[in-house]
Amino acid sequence: MFPLQDDVPTQGAPVVTIALIVANVVVFLFELSMQGSNGAALNAFLAHWGVVPAQLLANAPRRDEWLTPFTSMFLHAGFLHLGGNMLYLWIFGNNIEDLLGRVRYLGFYVACGLVAVASHVASTPHSSLPVIGASGAVSGVLGAYALVYPRARVRTLVTLGIMLRTFLVPAWVFLVFWFALQVFSGAMQGRGDGDVAWWAHVGGFVAGAALVKLLQVHPPVRERTAL
Repeated sequence: MFPLQDDVPTQGAPVVTIALIVANVVVFLFELSMQGSNGAALNAFLAHWGVVPAQLLANAPRRDEWLTPFTSMFLHAGFLHLGGNMLYLWIFGNNIEDLLGRVRYLGFYVACGLVAVASHVASTPHSSLPVIGASGAVSGVLGAYALVYPRARVRTLVTLGIMLRTFLVPAWVFLVFWFALQVFSGAMQGRGDGDVAWWAHVGGFVAGAALVKLLQVHPPVRERTAL
């Protein structure tokens, strides 16, 4: 299932959401410029600025290792990785920015990303693979949205064999299904290394749901836009 749009109108310009998307795209373009013929420079860059649990927990980490939980949020492994994260951020982030205000929303986003990193490190403390991506922070946005706008509707693209159809799905159904998929995938992966940091998604989602009411300054929007 791929979300296309929701029916909760935006009250103000989503400046922070747009800025986060632009920042992620700019960093990804920089990554592309480093690919070269064999990708060695890019791999070294991602290994340095991504979160490597074993290095982060080492007795003598690099002097700049503490920055990696922040820098890793702006790194992506490919077009689909970037595009998926930014699509979810665009659809759901603008309404959470309205709810929290710009400054609190930015702090909320970063906090969810840090909790997501902590969740991943706790699940795979000995991993030597770098984890990168905005997924953890974006998961926090999804957790907040699920709590505040459970009855919103999300126009969703669904693949039915070779056919593509769109359906209006209640937000709580879409996001509960998404969350359950993360938990199931994380449980199936176990505590070993994997290509996806499933527990980072789970941790970010839970953090978003826990923090949104504490940081909320504006009432949620109840009217709907036509889809």
